Amino acid sequence: MKVLDLQCAQGHCFEGWFGSQDDYDSQRSRGLVTCPVCNDSDILKKLSAPRLNLGHGVAPDAAVQSLGSQEPGGSASNLPAHGAVNALAKTPHSELGQGALSPELAQNSDTLQQMQAAMTNMVRHVLANTEDVGPQFAEEARKIHYGEREARNIRGQATREETEALMDEGIEVMPLPVPENLKGPLQ
Repeated sequence: MKVLDLQCAQGHCFEGWFGSQDDYDSQRSRGLVTCPVCNDSDILKKLSAPRLNLGHGVAPDAAVQSLGSQEPGGSASNLPAHGAVNALAKTPHSELGQGALSPELAQNSDTLQQMQAAMTNMVRHVLANTEDVGPQFAEEARKIHYGEREARNIRGQATREETEALMDEGIEVMPLPVPENLKGPLQ
């Protein structure tokens, strides 16, 4: 199983799981790999650290201590593989090249991912707890507001003009962009 860090053209980062590199390439070429936030299919693979599950050898803490006791200029080839990964993680960003993130950018990236996850969770909550009335949203919202229909949580489509007219009448509405991939059945 390959776990890839992916990013759409809009800058949304997400993770994808594939059986192999060929599986990823095949799905991407058929337009099946899309961003979970905006449904963009222009996807790039990001640089990601390998995950090595060796299940044996020295515990990670011991490997880091072992790395710290290396003589200057010594080789890390006698370290278990996860020790080498830990050594890479402790390498200053300036030594990793231009593709490495500064601590500030890494923190902003984490914050952005948290915001994207929160937005996706909010949209899923709205979809799960409202009734879709489709293009009759404005009409149905008015009927509920004026007591002609039972009060309930609804969602649907409305033009900008319809939304503004509802707000002018004192009807509480909130435009919420829903990515195409969340409009179908939830898996």
